[in-house]
Amino acid sequence: MFQKILIANRGEIALRVLRACKELGIQTVVVHSTADADAMHVRLADESVCIGPPPSRESYLNIHQIVAACEITGADAVHPGYGFLSENARFSDILKAHGITFIGPSGDHIRIMGDKIEAKRTAKRLGIPVVPGSDGAVSDEREAKRIAAEIGYPVIIKASAGGGGRGMKVARSEADLEVALQTARSEAGAAFGDDAVYIEKYLEKPRHIEIQVFGDGMGKGIHLGERDCSLQRRHQKVWEEANSPALNADQRARIGAVCANAIADLGYSGAGTIEFLYEDGEFYFIEMNTRLQVEHPVTEAITGIDLVHEQIRVASGAGLSVTQDEVRFSGHAIECRINAEDPRTFTPSPGTITHFHTPGGLGIRVDSGVYSGYKIPPYYDSLIGKLIVHGRNRVECMMRLRRALDEFVVDGIKTTLPLFRDLVGNPDIANGDYDIHWLEKHLASQES
Repeated sequence: MFQKILIANRGEIALRVLRACKELGIQTVVVHSTADADAMHVRLADESVCIGPPPSRESYLNIHQIVAACEITGADAVHPGYGFLSENARFSDILKAHGITFIGPSGDHIRIMGDKIEAKRTAKRLGIPVVPGSDGAVSDEREAKRIAAEIGYPVIIKASAGGGGRGMKVARSEADLEVALQTARSEAGAAFGDDAVYIEKYLEKPRHIEIQVFGDGMGKGIHLGERDCSLQRRHQKVWEEANSPALNADQRARIGAVCANAIADLGYSGAGTIEFLYEDGEFYFIEMNTRLQVEHPVTEAITGIDLVHEQIRVASGAGLSVTQDEVRFSGHAIECRINAEDPRTFTPSPGTITHFHTPGGLGIRVDSGVYSGYKIPPYYDSLIGKLIVHGRNRVECMMRLRRALDEFVVDGIKTTLPLFRDLVGNPDIANGDYDIHWLEKHLASQES
């Protein structure tokens, strides 16, 4: 097992990883920018190192500074959390060259799954169902029209190196295709430095279902069930739950086994999430995230398995702590992402939190790195905390969530708490009757 882990992240995820390390008796080092000098993870870590000014590229994305912090403190492993350098293959390779363990998959696996086209090819080879579309990047408009005609309109054009909805455009007819193709390429080039795009069949009312997987790097793999992440705004997840209201036990076992077998065949090491669009009983692969997900606590709630503990075990060579037969699913869990944003316009709302009170009681968990008097800096993601609620079934979970939201107090800044208080009382949400377009339509109806 590792002696000292450096946590290359900030906010609630840095605190989450720090707590797991302490439970395992591992010394912790955190890095921070000058803007985060008073952050909770800095206060609680065994050691901290300032690695630069507020801009991420000069601090949390500064690989050389982070490696230097490892060498200065004697850290023998790095946990990247999510975001920042968590899916940076070069970072993984550099750490390896310095004899430091990256708590995550190999650089090669990060590269494969980070390229959307190569990821789709790999998924298809491993037996994972994929969305009909081009086998690789489309070279020109003529090829795009031929492929679109073969699979049928509407189609969606996606950036090969994309994410977060950038470089993604829908064409509902051949007349739309030229503009959509040009716009997607332009956005992709500007956002990712790579204007390669590919085409897929566009599904009208799918759900976003993701399967949590773990590999030991030695040919074994397991799945920990699914999460339903269909409530999204501009392709950003807002509310996640496990299990999905749309799936039954047989569907869960079937797609879970496909994903676990694929991970084993790939020789994958650590945590990963295989994401699908789900419509009319069919799953269609969209991407794989080679890291811990923001929404991992709902999986922990229904399985009782600490995913960060598991990441550290696998990275240290200890292997998986459970076999597939030992994984048990219990009850239902929902996570709400509480952001420092205006609940109507979603514009960021940095500032000082004058009062912060979290709900409590059976089945309530709050992952947050803020506190009363904490000043939210304007430089980073607006996530200030996650409310995770667990119940014996979905009805109990929803009732508990309603109560927890009523208890949650964040004063001094605007937050998205009012949005969730609205959602928890909506009949469609109560019935689990929603898809990836539902939230956008709901928000639009409130504006009109």
